[in-house]
Amino acid sequence: MPAPNLTRDQAKQRAALLEVESYDIELDLTDGRGGPGEKIFGSKTTVRFTSSRPGEGSWVDIVAEQVRSATLNGGKLAIEDYREEDGVALPELAASNELVVEADCRYMNTGEGLHRFVDPVDEGVYLYTQFETADAKRMFACFDQPDLKSVYRLTVIAPRDWKIISNALVESTEDTPEGAVRTVFATSERISTYLVALIAGPYAEWRDSYADDHGEIPLGIYCRASLAEHMDAERLFTETKQGFGFYHEKFGTPYPFSKYDQLFVPEFNAGAMENAGAVTFLEDYVFRSRVTRYAYERRAETLLHEMAHMWFGDLVTMRWWDDLWLNESFATFASVLAQAEATEYTNAWTSFANIEKSWAYRQDQLPSTHPIAADIVDLHAVEVNFDGITYAKGASVLKQLVAYVGQDNFLAGLRLYFGKHAWGNATLADLLAALEEASGRDLSWWSAQWLETTGLNSLTPRFEVDGEGRFSSFEVVQSGAKPGAGELRTHRIAIGVYDEDDAGRITRTQRVELDVTGERTAVPDLTGVAAGKLVLVNDDDLTYCTMRLDSGSLVTLIDRIGDITDPLPRTLCWSAAWEMTREAELKARDFVMLASRGVHAESEVGVVQRLLLQAQTALNSYAEPEWAMSQGWPTYTGKLLELAKAAQPGSDHQLAFVNSLAGAVLDEAALTAVAGWLDGSAPLEGLTVDTDLRWRLLHALVAHGKAGDDEIDAELARDDTATGRRQAEGSRALRPTPEAKAEAWQRAVFDDELPNAVSNALISGFSHPGQKKLLAPYVEKYFAQIDEVWQRRSSERAQPTVMGLFPSWAVEAGTVEAADAWLAGEHPAALRRLVTEGRAGIVRALAAREFDQQA
Repeated sequence: MPAPNLTRDQAKQRAALLEVESYDIELDLTDGRGGPGEKIFGSKTTVRFTSSRPGEGSWVDIVAEQVRSATLNGGKLAIEDYREEDGVALPELAASNELVVEADCRYMNTGEGLHRFVDPVDEGVYLYTQFETADAKRMFACFDQPDLKSVYRLTVIAPRDWKIISNALVESTEDTPEGAVRTVFATSERISTYLVALIAGPYAEWRDSYADDHGEIPLGIYCRASLAEHMDAERLFTETKQGFGFYHEKFGTPYPFSKYDQLFVPEFNAGAMENAGAVTFLEDYVFRSRVTRYAYERRAETLLHEMAHMWFGDLVTMRWWDDLWLNESFATFASVLAQAEATEYTNAWTSFANIEKSWAYRQDQLPSTHPIAADIVDLHAVEVNFDGITYAKGASVLKQLVAYVGQDNFLAGLRLYFGKHAWGNATLADLLAALEEASGRDLSWWSAQWLETTGLNSLTPRFEVDGEGRFSSFEVVQSGAKPGAGELRTHRIAIGVYDEDDAGRITRTQRVELDVTGERTAVPDLTGVAAGKLVLVNDDDLTYCTMRLDSGSLVTLIDRIGDITDPLPRTLCWSAAWEMTREAELKARDFVMLASRGVHAESEVGVVQRLLLQAQTALNSYAEPEWAMSQGWPTYTGKLLELAKAAQPGSDHQLAFVNSLAGAVLDEAALTAVAGWLDGSAPLEGLTVDTDLRWRLLHALVAHGKAGDDEIDAELARDDTATGRRQAEGSRALRPTPEAKAEAWQRAVFDDELPNAVSNALISGFSHPGQKKLLAPYVEKYFAQIDEVWQRRSSERAQPTVMGLFPSWAVEAGTVEAADAWLAGEHPAALRRLVTEGRAGIVRALAAREFDQQA
């Protein structure tokens, strides 16, 4: 059921009326006999708060199976007509108030509120909370908005063998007569409701501490007991300590909370959540099988991202969700900076250019693009705004700002910001004021240009070369932002000129840094410089733009990209080629050829994995279909098979090639190889076919009809874990029969009791690039049924279904027409946005296909 909405105006009015002094929260997580509860849990909340206008009324938020009682200042409140969407009305407030609400709240299986999970390995019951954006009300009565911060004191009754973790340290424990344990936590620091956390269950635990001049921070790591053997706690503690050392130095403000726990929890919907002092992570980050170094790099980025939120988001919190971008963009920027300067991942900015920038470009080219500083009128609007603009474009623009004001000035501004607004709420204007004070620069124009507009500018080099091969003139041409109003912006850029050295490598020979303003900006510093073989007008990836290449540079990219020695400029070239493919300026088949020819020479395995994914997207969506099936896929998978066999045995590259092959459209030769790897009859030297790789190889065979129910059941018997069960669900959805597709569709669309993680597994297996004809009937079904899904489910449950089952496999004019017919009706704004984005993907793919088949 969808959660109650809250508008910005309602939140503003309530914040002007109330100030919350404290919460005392008492929870009973047992069945009354010392064991874990199953469906509901008892919740008693005592809230002390003041009103600036005594006599006026307000309301408190609570989503519960039932509200048993509610008293305000000793008087009983009317709860007979309680509805979740209304909460509990609070009439005639006094200047100082005490509210007590007792309720029976529901355990959830959707990753919202207090989520409950049973481990199939040992039947252990695990709980954790996820409250962003506004689901604290599912566990306790509260004023559930970010600018009504308070302190919290939790008391929890739970089974004796459970570990109980919250934002604060444990103050005391005592046995109860029923055989449970009552745990009392110390009063927390002042935080917003969405940052309150409770994690409970028989979790495995590791302890350490971090100490420096600011003091000592107790550290904890937790995961399910059945995953404990796979936990690499030492590595995580090392990266945690590197993060604290870096942020303490750069932010100049000590870590503000009493301890720092990191908890890897089951069926988590996101990557992680920055609960103050108790960060929750997707437990897939506990690697139970071999992964590439890139997976460790991305996990470290997530770890450092959440840690940055302890200052930017938790210590100082946005006033309303309009500034969600500021929380997420800052944490993304800070985490990559910390990776590059304080960890082993010194090429983190290459991954940023490769992953975050690509996400931002894709999101910013959709018809639903929005300014970074979005207009968030209510909670429903924010729930679809955790997107590439909020995270990746915002971080890219912050990187551009840092280049403009200088990193030292930027960090000095942050120290002022933390000092002025600690434990309170702030806005973008507050941050800009601090940065202006530190840098001495007026930044009002920057906000107007970068945060209040949409779209990308393209930057193109225009130059002439004299008879000696030197620039006689050079300028950068800027196009107006698209999509949008065509604004021209100020860009801080570096121009890199690259040439061949004596060893045949392409290296940078000249770098010029400058501000680009207006339509044309002359670059006199390059006059007389040797023109070289490659010119990058966004070298070092300082700004956010579409980087165009001159004709000579494009030839170098196509013919010699593997000779570019440094990973960042090489990645910028790969990104330029991919954006040209998406814009129907480079044929999809040519991009596939370029990637197939050059990927083996790419040193960064994260770039390798991204290139292989892009090549498959080009074949699946952007290439002319007949060519793709008859020539494109066979040639590509043949090359992958060749690369896997030629790669260094046991290397990350070998694993990346095998993983990509498992998701492709395979011919008989490739299927024979995959089957030989899986059953061990024809092993690939150095390839460890462990638990997760076995599933990926089985998925490939099932999708092509080379394995079925018997093989799936046998594999599940080998791996009867939560992850194994999800993999089996995905495998069954991959079966290439009408009956299997109908079953997967029925469960994903109509079974509202499925945990999100299981539903997502079904959705991931439903569509395969080799099964498009089988999926043809589901275009009509999609548009007939998504409204009901949206009405029945919360946003957290509905979004994966609406997005994951959009008929992106049907790159046809008829799909666009079906979407247009649906969009002509009345639908919720957030749902319309998701469908509009899916439609835009089909339109882009049709244009790319048309270009691909041109002579």
